[in-house]
Amino acid sequence: MRRLRVGASDRREVLVSMTHLLLGAVLLGNLGACATAQEMLTPPSQVRFKSTDFRNVLHWTPPTNSSSLLYNVQWKIYGEPDWLNAESCQGIHKRHCDLSGVTSKTSEWYYARVCASSAPSGSRSAWALTPRFSPRWDTKISPPSLRASVSKQGIMVQVKASRGLVRKMHQNLLYNVYVIHANKSEEVFEVNCCSEQLILSKMNPRTKYCLQAQTVIPWHFKSSDRCAAKCVKTP
Repeated sequence: MRRLRVGASDRREVLVSMTHLLLGAVLLGNLGACATAQEMLTPPSQVRFKSTDFRNVLHWTPPTNSSSLLYNVQWKIYGEPDWLNAESCQGIHKRHCDLSGVTSKTSEWYYARVCASSAPSGSRSAWALTPRFSPRWDTKISPPSLRASVSKQGIMVQVKASRGLVRKMHQNLLYNVYVIHANKSEEVFEVNCCSEQLILSKMNPRTKYCLQAQTVIPWHFKSSDRCAAKCVKTP
């Protein structure tokens, strides 16, 4: 029986290899904390936030077409170590989760993740992670609604953003109202949020005007597309 000699360089290589194996095991444990050792499902894919008017909804694509799969959702603030359960999205069948309540701070960045489980077999998937998400930069602002009517005073214009956006940002909302003349030239009027109405007086008689509106959040450097044009004719 031969006795092998192990030099100092060999021992260092062994220690480095063992360290890499341990680190790999820790990382796999963190990523697959939702998975069992016996059997793993394919994780959900295309996990992403869809956000309109600061309503931040997590969406994902299921790993299979099985209707028996259940999903668990967690979230955290960027830079924080701990993942938190989304209380209303544990063991759910639906493929989306409204996280507006826990991702409401526009100054923060967030992550969310979802894993799938099979109720009959008890098997689970690894976690599937979103890209980093910012309500401030990633939300899309929807166009406001616009009403226009004609009176003796002129053209009466009412503009209103979605209820959720007004509730969230009413002190920082403005509207741009575009008046489009028959020759296609435009005038722009700035209106504060929640003003009762804009009165356009001194308009030409028996003339058609078209109007559009746009929501603007100057502090966030964000704006919506224009709403569909509404046209009226002065008496």
